[in-house]
Amino acid sequence: MRIDVNASLGSYPWRRVPGTSAEALLEAMDRVGIDQAWVFHLPGIAWRDPMEGNAWLLDCCARQSRFMPVPSIHPGLPGWSDELAQMAARGVRVVRADPTWYGIAAAGAEMRALVQETGGIGVALMMAVRFEDGRQRHPLDRAEELPAAAVRALIREHPDARLIVTHADRAFIEEVHFGSTPDEAGRIWWDVSWVWGPPEDHLETLLETMGASRFLLGSGQPLRLPETPLARLDLLDLSADDRASIESGNALALLGHGA
Repeated sequence: MRIDVNASLGSYPWRRVPGTSAEALLEAMDRVGIDQAWVFHLPGIAWRDPMEGNAWLLDCCARQSRFMPVPSIHPGLPGWSDELAQMAARGVRVVRADPTWYGIAAAGAEMRALVQETGGIGVALMMAVRFEDGRQRHPLDRAEELPAAAVRALIREHPDARLIVTHADRAFIEEVHFGSTPDEAGRIWWDVSWVWGPPEDHLETLLETMGASRFLLGSGQPLRLPETPLARLDLLDLSADDRASIESGNALALLGHGA
């Protein structure tokens, strides 16, 4: 089984991106053998209230069993706590927040409150370091990248907090992982969408030093090609168990379904 934890639906605010519809995402999943995708509402990252896209996202996922919704929560807006409670009541297991896009401090009071609530109700929180390479970004796209120090600070806000960080490179991952306690590091998962594989040894090194249990299959599609992370895994000498953990086992365990 393959689970892509980092996919999205809907148009991108800064340029035309093909393959943003549900049908196109399913075609891409079939092309590379992905069974399930965790999806968020891509246009919402640039909306004043990204939570307004959650109803559409849940409706779309209700009509397609291979999609798992990852609704957005903006802890700087009124009603965010009620929105989070409603999402949890509807069976949502993972929500996301992108503070630098929302214009709030990455480890400020709003984000700390969100981590405290998600940790308290057993919902994992997903955040992206970036969505595009800085050289590709539109001049009006001024959102800063998520700082590693913010991830270290947020994981300490609640003993049961669980964070999923996407689009992080090796340096970012190492800064957080080796700057955290073993308990804290054990409650953070990383997707492999931005970690270089061969001919660089970044992904191989991370797997050797941190273990496969901390990593998830994530593509970043449709902004990135789904073939890329799978090719990186193909080029490594991974055991069958480690490969299965990255492709689905860790994601299932994170959701409480067991490896």
